[in-house]
Amino acid sequence: MKKLVINIVLILVALIIYYLQSNFFTWFNIAGVMPNLFVIFVLFVGLFASRTVGTIYGVAIGLFLDLLLGLQIGINAVTLGLVGFLAGVFDKNFSKDSRMTIMIMVLGSTFLTEALNYLLNYMFLSINVEIVNFIIILVIEIVYNLILTIILYPLIQKTGYYIENEYKGNKILTRYF
Repeated sequence: MKKLVINIVLILVALIIYYLQSNFFTWFNIAGVMPNLFVIFVLFVGLFASRTVGTIYGVAIGLFLDLLLGLQIGINAVTLGLVGFLAGVFDKNFSKDSRMTIMIMVLGSTFLTEALNYLLNYMFLSINVEIVNFIIILVIEIVYNLILTIILYPLIQKTGYYIENEYKGNKILTRYF
């Protein structure tokens, strides 16, 4: 029952993030670049729930975004699904207690998502390659995501450990042995 409530809350949070992405951050952008809050959200779900749940949320959110915004269905689903999968891998190999570790995970996930998104759009939609503009946009988006991660980290950590306790149980010591 608690997992159902957690999933409903996570879906509502995803809808709130969509609202923020489409409305709020259009006003508060840096050089026309908005943060990608979905990367942070899918990373958070994959880290604290599980690799499977993170992948499912990544693919579902990606399909939702593709249906609403994308030119090609499946590109965001693949990239966000990969972020959810890698978050589960990060969970097994890195500590979630360190803010610096989470920031490095957000940096890597944002880079991977945008680079793969750009590559897939280039392959399937024949979009022109403008490497300099892509690098500028990528750096700004990474900085923006890192700033938001620093601000939201206490909330992410507190909520995340509650979700982790419900999904994985209290197996903290057994994970290291």
